[in-house]
Amino acid sequence: QERRERQRKVSKEMVEKATRELEKMQLQEKADIKYKEWLKKKRAEEAEKKKQEKEKEKERETELQEKRARSEKIFKEWLQNARNKPQPALNVYGFPHGKSTGLY
Repeated sequence: QERRERQRKVSKEMVEKATRELEKMQLQEKADIKYKEWLKKKRAEEAEKKKQEKEKEKERETELQEKRARSEKIFKEWLQNARNKPQPALNVYGFPHGKSTGLY
């Protein structure tokens, strides 16, 4: 009888141990699946973020190019207008070369 009880106890412990191991494995599998899903989601978010940053960078570049083109156009117009403006008279009112000669 003692043998039978010991064998029952041992078999019962083995069954319990096996069920614990099985539960442990199932939990590990669930954790792995959740981790993989989280990692996939995180990578997708990072890819989206990089894509948005690239788009913003392109927009900044186009704005900068437009600004440069406008500035260059305005400068050229100013240069043309500056050439066409009449030069100020330098020898007016006794100021040769635009400076006073010291005589009143």
